Amino acid sequence: MRFNLAAPALCGVVAVSALTVPHPIEKRLQLIDLAQFGSFPTITPEQAHAEAQPLLSPLPTDGPQAASSQTSGHGPATAEEEKATTAEEEKVTTAADGTCDRNNPQVRYEWRNYSPSDRKAFVEATKCLMGKPSAGGFEGSTNRYEDIVSVHQKLTPTIHQRAVFLVWHRYYVSVYESIMREECGFDRPFPWWDETLDSGKFAQSDLFSDDYFGPLPAKTSDGQGTCIQSGTFGGLTLHIGPGSAFQEHCLARAVDESLTATVSSQFVQDCNSRTSYDDMRGCQELGPHAYGHNGVGAVMAEVQASPGDPIFFMHHLFVDHSFRIWQNADASRTTTINGCADANNPCTPITLDYTLTSNGLRPDTTVRNVMDTLGGYLCYRYNY
Repeated sequence: MRFNLAAPALCGVVAVSALTVPHPIEKRLQLIDLAQFGSFPTITPEQAHAEAQPLLSPLPTDGPQAASSQTSGHGPATAEEEKATTAEEEKVTTAADGTCDRNNPQVRYEWRNYSPSDRKAFVEATKCLMGKPSAGGFEGSTNRYEDIVSVHQKLTPTIHQRAVFLVWHRYYVSVYESIMREECGFDRPFPWWDETLDSGKFAQSDLFSDDYFGPLPAKTSDGQGTCIQSGTFGGLTLHIGPGSAFQEHCLARAVDESLTATVSSQFVQDCNSRTSYDDMRGCQELGPHAYGHNGVGAVMAEVQASPGDPIFFMHHLFVDHSFRIWQNADASRTTTINGCADANNPCTPITLDYTLTSNGLRPDTTVRNVMDTLGGYLCYRYNY
């Protein structure tokens, strides 16, 4: 992937005329050239559908539902349900002995079932990491959050388009969660985002409001993105990326709703119809996962440093949810894996003993430890 990094500055300022936008939102926007970010490789939904395998029964959801504190369904939580999922009602603790009560794991709540109090606490904990100094040893990083971004940038050649993709990113999200809890005191349930409910209208989700992740502006007609200037992460300067570079640039987005419309329940189901792990992984990686990244655009569309946009983790929680739903269809899917561990020809087959690393953010582990989200190393499920 090639990036245009020759320009002396990545952002430019443009005056938005009152003739082109309503007066209340007239302001000066910082725009950024999207060419330097590139995009994720994709397959078409039609290809995924044509290669889908027949489902003998509907794919399971992530149940059974928890007790009274569990919200349910696909719609917004009621006032009573929101109360049930606030931190005051459900503080999160983790097992210190590596065990998991399979009947009472942590529950990850879809954003619509996540209380306003928990939503605010979640984005503030992420911002907290940005205010903490780097632990050192992470090239280009200027704060603790960028330590996390740096790891993804460095490992990109070994964690994409090979069998480890889903299991490594499951581990990576768990590392992020651990750091949030241990270093910024986050003690709420974790959220996830069901992107299929916002297919074709990502920008309308209140994730992208000033209360939370900031706006999701559209890609401009001349192919530029917009620097985010409001919301929890407004005015953020990134130091890792684009690509393998370390060049200051803004947190930018450039939504293309024709791409987000592809992130549909049908596409997810077509990928999850595969019975082979690696067939499913390839479909999910180049399908809903890739279109979600490219749909948000700009920083999120850049393979190596895409975690620079904090919405990255909400997106990968969605990807992990799809992976878990696939596993729920057959218990053997938590104890077996197939595919290539490298790009050699012939390749080295991946095994359950393959090492997953976060370059020192947290201790290394193995594929075996993360295959089952209720296995002890991990202890969570999703609310549906």
